[in-house]
Amino acid sequence: MEPAEGPGALGFHGDEEIIEVVELGPPGPDDLADEMEDVDFDEEGAEEPDAEAWETEDDEGVEDGMEAQDDSEVTFSLHSASVFCVSLDPKTNTLAVTGGEDDKAFVWRVSDGELLFECSGHKDSVTCAGFSHDSVFVATGDMSGLIKVWRVDTKEEVWSFEVGDLEWMEWHPQAHVLLAGTADGNSWMWKIPSGDCKTFQGPACPATCGRILPDGKRAVVGYEDGTMRIWDLKQGTSLHVLKGQDGHQDPLTCVASNQDGSLIMTGSVDCHAKLVNSATGKVVCVFKMESVAPKAPAGEGEEAESNSVESLGFCNVMPLAAVGYLDGTLAIYDLSTQSLRHKCQHESGIVQLLWEESSAVVYTCSLDGAVRLWDARSGKMINEYRGHSAEILDFAVNKDASIVVTTSGDHQAKVFCVQRPDR
Repeated sequence: MEPAEGPGALGFHGDEEIIEVVELGPPGPDDLADEMEDVDFDEEGAEEPDAEAWETEDDEGVEDGMEAQDDSEVTFSLHSASVFCVSLDPKTNTLAVTGGEDDKAFVWRVSDGELLFECSGHKDSVTCAGFSHDSVFVATGDMSGLIKVWRVDTKEEVWSFEVGDLEWMEWHPQAHVLLAGTADGNSWMWKIPSGDCKTFQGPACPATCGRILPDGKRAVVGYEDGTMRIWDLKQGTSLHVLKGQDGHQDPLTCVASNQDGSLIMTGSVDCHAKLVNSATGKVVCVFKMESVAPKAPAGEGEEAESNSVESLGFCNVMPLAAVGYLDGTLAIYDLSTQSLRHKCQHESGIVQLLWEESSAVVYTCSLDGAVRLWDARSGKMINEYRGHSAEILDFAVNKDASIVVTTSGDHQAKVFCVQRPDR
């Protein structure tokens, strides 16, 4: 689960007016195809919808644009606005929880989209949602800071708490403990359902992203001022603070750790990804992306904001890390040589990436509404899946990498069965 991506995804509504046009009525597939051609290819300067441009751009066999093709097996349509977040239950991978701009969260069955129960009572967009490590509880959090926890088997609310504006939320990997970061710079930790609480005071700016390390004893939290702290969860003290040259120049957007927690990677609006030794708190190396030529002349002070690191993650089976950028670049870095191994270009911004648990395959979801699978060894795309008529805002992959569940600005969540030729 990537709770940091929920609120972060709100920044992606640059094409909101286009999305709204798509949503105005029930247009025919042709109208929608025309709309989406404009979205995807406006940088090509196409003045009028141009069917050939679409055909030649997509050699994956897409005939009539984004909406005409729906590769999904199941569509969940109970949300009435953008769906911001999704998580799968870790124990069985049979349940999904989704949260949306309609102030609603739902727990539903992945196999057929059947609703189990609604997590009711939220007063703002639900941007964070996830199951405890053993799938006993599900937590939902809205932007205003109301967090609720439900027992999955009885469908009953067992705990709720209100904090400041919520930035991210994550369950502990081994215990019924919930961690959350808020806009006032605090991180909160609760035992569930007793509600015993501990706070970790950061700088006076939002705690933009956070991750509990695999040992369950430490958490890494990134902040809007570019600093990063590694916290001792038991003592409530910060073990390491990275700031100044060691920190980032701009807000942190995402943070990840490798499987044993020895390495941390942080991503920022400054387009840098930093590799940090979690034991010493020292920066091992910095991956910088040379900016791709700007697609259009940027106005005053705009160019710096045209790109940022949106998501990152470590491969479990090879010394590789993947970094996804808002300009559509997926960079695969080799950790042993600390060098760029592959650059995989997307036509639009990457929202999130996830590694398959036991192979060198990276999944990306992007603003063009597609999920793509990449072989990190060769840098080649393995497959792409379409079905959404708007940007994908979050996604989750099950343990054996056979299904992907996506959420989108088109008010829907979808389940895709992943077909891989090599298995």
